[in-house]
Amino acid sequence: MNQNDTRHRTGNLTVKRACSDSQIRQIADLAEIIWNEHFTPIIGKEQVNYMVEKFQSYPALKEQTAKGYEYYQLFDKESFCGYTGIRPDADGRLFLSKLYIKKEHRGRHLATQAFDFLKALCRERGYSAIWLTCNRHNDSSLRVYLHLGFETVDTQQADIGGGFIMDDYIMEYTFDEDKLPLYPR
Repeated sequence: MNQNDTRHRTGNLTVKRACSDSQIRQIADLAEIIWNEHFTPIIGKEQVNYMVEKFQSYPALKEQTAKGYEYYQLFDKESFCGYTGIRPDADGRLFLSKLYIKKEHRGRHLATQAFDFLKALCRERGYSAIWLTCNRHNDSSLRVYLHLGFETVDTQQADIGGGFIMDDYIMEYTFDEDKLPLYPR
């Protein structure tokens, strides 16, 4: 996959690599909407504001891309509905840093289609697993990850500054190289 490629899923999902400043800004704007809607009941408004600024804002995303993160915009038909952020790890695994979909687009199996894209990317690049962290109280996302085949392999509490702690499960999806799906064209 060329880094500027757009890939279409057999469903309604289009995945597009975010390479321009305007695309990164669009992701940051969407992140603020999604985070305030989804995470405020879980971690509270103060921590949401802190985490959006520290991890999801335009400057934070730009800094992450300079450190090897890749961001992809997700489109449901023509509607920009979500994004994913990944980072290749030196141990041959892929870190799934972010996978977020707007509330009105959830329930359409777009996360599954985005995950299929990520598995195909792993096949192409030779990664052995995908791992992520997920807040222990984020029940809806935990259900999705378990449905996709992730297993909880550990827990972590990370001090992220500002008096806040991330209390997460570490989850991993592993696969045999021979069983990775080809991305539908």
